[in-house]
Amino acid sequence: MHDTDAQGNEFFKCDFCRRAWAEELPMVEGHKGSLICGDCLREAFTKLVVESGGETVPDPVTCALCLLHQEGKHWWKQEGGAVACRRCVNQSARILAKDKESGWVLPGKG
Repeated sequence: MHDTDAQGNEFFKCDFCRRAWAEELPMVEGHKGSLICGDCLREAFTKLVVESGGETVPDPVTCALCLLHQEGKHWWKQEGGAVACRRCVNQSARILAKDKESGWVLPGKG
């Protein structure tokens, strides 16, 4: 998300936990500037992919990352109120894991 009342790194915040972007907190951007930080992504990936958990959300609830209502399981973090679909969590995690400079490791892979 973009916090229009903030400047610098504080402008970019995770849609799920509302923490500001920092060098040690990698983020993945979704559609229209939505963001998920590495910590939230780790939690979401673990819940949805590693543990095969998650929640079903009713229509018209949409994923903060793809802006679509997806069938299947979602991850929801109460602090930010946003939800993420399994497809976006899986795709975002694999993208971030490929970025060696981030130091982010796919959960369940060591």
